[in-house]
Amino acid sequence: MTHPLFSLAGRRALITGSSQGIGLALAAGLAEAGATVILNGRDPERLARAVETLRAAGHEAGMVAFDVTDGGAATEAIDRIEAEEGPIDILVNNAGMQHRAPLEEFPEAAFDALMALNLKAVFTVSKAVARHMLPRGGGRIVTIASVQSALARPGIAPYTAAKGAVANLTKGMAADWGPRGLQCNALAPGYFDTPLNAALVADPDFSAWIARRTPAGRWGRLEELRGACIFLASDAASYVNGQTLFVDGGMTATL
Repeated sequence: MTHPLFSLAGRRALITGSSQGIGLALAAGLAEAGATVILNGRDPERLARAVETLRAAGHEAGMVAFDVTDGGAATEAIDRIEAEEGPIDILVNNAGMQHRAPLEEFPEAAFDALMALNLKAVFTVSKAVARHMLPRGGGRIVTIASVQSALARPGIAPYTAAKGAVANLTKGMAADWGPRGLQCNALAPGYFDTPLNAALVADPDFSAWIARRTPAGRWGRLEELRGACIFLASDAASYVNGQTLFVDGGMTATL
């Protein structure tokens, strides 16, 4: 039986970038805790398949396809959900991308695209949802940060910059919106076996480095992110605001 502090029964959650990987895993976790989940992405067919997977498991799930980097489209979609389906109680900002290149060769267009999806979209989607949450005096915003919010590796400097900014934007949201009833926190995964990391998972040298560098001695499993997300989205985190919770097997705690 779920402890009542962690129950999400009767709540509606919008998860961006949730047709696969971390986003879909988090959506499944929130649904398991009782939430009705709305998946988001740009590919309606892929979203529909993900929704069917959740429904087959007995969960309440729907979908809304829009590009989170388009502020107008995001606002229109969120306003429509609020008007036609009901309040969005929980927002999980998960949509993101990676581009690897030496910093001196990093394409400007790739930098701009990465910042638009990993950082600006967090601002635009959070603002669009907060416009509805604030008059109600409550809501939960969980933004997906990264170990790269605190650490850097060669070849991904712009990603590191974006995820560092995401952690600080989360603090800013808590400062602005916390006094009006919103809890805004970040969840920072370590190295997880996801489609975004497929090339790294397939590299035996990198996987060996993960095993040596991480006290847990392995890649993270997607289901290991669910509990942290449920916590931050639930009443159990009612006095937690502006924080970044690292779920990284101990990587950021060790040298």
